[in-house]
Amino acid sequence: MKLTNEVKTALLAIVAIVLLVFGYSFLKGNNLLDNNRNFYAVYNDVEGLAVSSPVTINGLQVGTVTNIDFLDNQGRIVVTMNVQNDFQFSKESKARIYGGDLIGGKSMSIIPDYKASMAKSGDTLEGDIDEGLLELVNDRLKPLQEKIENAVVSADSLITSINDVLEPQTRDNIKGSIASLNETMASFKNAANNLDGILQKNSGKLDRTFTNLDELSSNLNSFSDTLSKVEVNRLVGEFEGVIKDFRGIADGLNNGEGTAGKLLKDDKVYDNLDRATKQLEELLQDIKLNPKRYVHFSVFGKNAGEYKEPKDSLK
Repeated sequence: MKLTNEVKTALLAIVAIVLLVFGYSFLKGNNLLDNNRNFYAVYNDVEGLAVSSPVTINGLQVGTVTNIDFLDNQGRIVVTMNVQNDFQFSKESKARIYGGDLIGGKSMSIIPDYKASMAKSGDTLEGDIDEGLLELVNDRLKPLQEKIENAVVSADSLITSINDVLEPQTRDNIKGSIASLNETMASFKNAANNLDGILQKNSGKLDRTFTNLDELSSNLNSFSDTLSKVEVNRLVGEFEGVIKDFRGIADGLNNGEGTAGKLLKDDKVYDNLDRATKQLEELLQDIKLNPKRYVHFSVFGKNAGEYKEPKDSLK
């Protein structure tokens, strides 16, 4: 059967279209001859994920991202993934966008879960976004940025406060205080120089003084050694004997023993002494009032004068 030119042209066109589809799919990383599975994930932001980005499971590439488009008028985005590997995972697995460092772009990773029923082609997985290097750096730098800003604000407030405090009059007062401090330091320096001169002039006297103090210390040491050699126990015993004797004398006086004890305890002796004392006082008064009764010198033989009786108050 002879094919006409029109049939040949149609067949060439069909082959060209098939080759074009296979070539385009191959360039996108899809092989139409394999039993591929398509999965979907919904995100609010895909963080720069692009079509043909690799899809991995535990770090192994198992497919590519085939399509990214808006899902609804709220701005949510649906990502289509083509998985060429027959590795099984459940519907609870997550589709996580990760990467985004300074060199490479974003990638898609399927975090497998094995507890629920196995996922089938056309299922929608839970979307998740992992923090990339830039996000981590921003998160780490943000607290530091806030601290720096607070420090700059505090420094600005401090400088403003210092400027407010250091008004012209205050600056003049500070200058005066510094000048007074310099004068005080100069006075201290002069006093130190004078003290140094006094010490140099009296160094000999100071040496003698310290020598005398050293000798005095030696004498005190000798005196303490002498005291340490004294028989303290014997002295204490003698003092105890003396105290015992005094105690015996005191007991004798209290008991009326001896002359002193009788004087202290015997009322008769006291009365006799009192009476004798009064009589002696009367005798002395009588001698004073009537001296001629006791001493008489008469050349012409005159009689003694009139007798004067002592006062009754002395009886």
